[in-house]
Amino acid sequence: MYPNESLYSEPSHLPTVERSAERPDKMEEACGVFGLYAPGEDVAKLAYFGLYALQHRGQESAGIATFDSDQVHCYKNMGLVSQVFNEQLLSTLPGYAAIGHTRYSTTGSSLKVNAQPALVDSRLGKLALAHNGNLVNTKELREELTGRGCEFETTTDSEMIALAIADEVNQGKDWLEGALSAFRLCDGAYSLAIGTPDGIMGVRDPKGIRPLVIGLLPGTPQRYVLASETCGLDIIGAEYLRDVEPGELVWITEEGMASFHWNNESKRKLCVFEMIYFSRPDSVVQDETVYSYRMRLGKILAAESLTDADIVIAVPDSGVPAAIGYSQISGIPYAEGLIKNRYVGRTFIQPTQQMRESGIRMKLNPLKDVLTGKRVVIVDDSIVRGTTSRKIVKALRDAGATEVHMKISSPPVTHPCFYGLDTDTQDQLIAARQSVSEIEAHIGVDSLAYLSWEGMLKATGSDPESFCSACFTGDYPIEIPDNMKRAKLILEEAKA
Repeated sequence: MYPNESLYSEPSHLPTVERSAERPDKMEEACGVFGLYAPGEDVAKLAYFGLYALQHRGQESAGIATFDSDQVHCYKNMGLVSQVFNEQLLSTLPGYAAIGHTRYSTTGSSLKVNAQPALVDSRLGKLALAHNGNLVNTKELREELTGRGCEFETTTDSEMIALAIADEVNQGKDWLEGALSAFRLCDGAYSLAIGTPDGIMGVRDPKGIRPLVIGLLPGTPQRYVLASETCGLDIIGAEYLRDVEPGELVWITEEGMASFHWNNESKRKLCVFEMIYFSRPDSVVQDETVYSYRMRLGKILAAESLTDADIVIAVPDSGVPAAIGYSQISGIPYAEGLIKNRYVGRTFIQPTQQMRESGIRMKLNPLKDVLTGKRVVIVDDSIVRGTTSRKIVKALRDAGATEVHMKISSPPVTHPCFYGLDTDTQDQLIAARQSVSEIEAHIGVDSLAYLSWEGMLKATGSDPESFCSACFTGDYPIEIPDNMKRAKLILEEAKA
């Protein structure tokens, strides 16, 4: 049992999360991580607000661990950050450093025991680890750790990383040496915030597939912050310093921050879907907001597939910047045609079957007076399964749209992700099974156009080779074991 967890009975209002069969027609992110080393600050409250800003990266569970001298205090539970924590709970998490996590499960099921941060013991004290990403060598790593006598309490690859570090420390290494040795056992995507009694670490895998940034709180002495995105810094008034580089470990203690590049073959391959969909639009990547990038996607999309129409609308919220960009280049007025209920994701009361059959009205409601008699261009960031797109198109036609032309600000998703995004097996990805004209007929639009792969990468304004776009191309930057390929690349295995 973790410290402080015995103080509270299971809150009756918190859900036991089960993965619904009525899944969103989107890629789904694994999690957000947060860490800070800030003696003299209320680190638990700062971590709470950091996680609050990163809530979009995971809505299943949340947790915070704090370090106070030789003591570690931890509380984690199922639910949104605002549901899991309150003032009373945060007051029981004192300390000079904190590690926080908000989770959407990929490896490991949606259970309270798998909530993070993962806590493990070592000869130097407890370690708390928050992980964003997915290892691809979990089978081999579990066998290695089992052979060393490690015992598992969860089903997550995150616990495996924590146990690997603790085991190296138990063999006589210090925290830094133990961590560097452990990372050489791990293959896959991982951005980590790690807490120890001596300081905190920020780590990215050699490809830097998942993001992690460093910030600095105002005042002296210097107090550092780690977050998945810069929006996690902004909310607590921290200044963005830089990204943790691929294959880098930053070690933050009372002496300051030290950097260690532990892999000589590091090469940036940031997930391009971070830019298209996952990251908050106000987060900064490569010295500009994600919002600006998404507007460029829309502008290039308009140049590639101009359609005569009366209005341009977006699927809110992630489609809005691209729709505005499309409108600016095409000269077609932008309008709000769909209103999003931003709180629907915060109810755990399941709708009746009759309510489900009524379509998507719980999440999106069309504006009839805007749409009636109009030829509509609707912009969305992606189509994964095609289920939601079909319902949206029907709702637009029912609201009086005379034509519906769908524009997608990314290429067709044809391959599953193995690096921390929860994607279906390949046979569930509509673009892997059907041509554009077949998808067009399936979702009921007058026309359908995707952004080209070249246009997507051109919009980044940087080296196209610095992004992972495997979900569009099948070109995976980290080798995938055959057993994992067979489990997800079903169509390609069938052809082989």
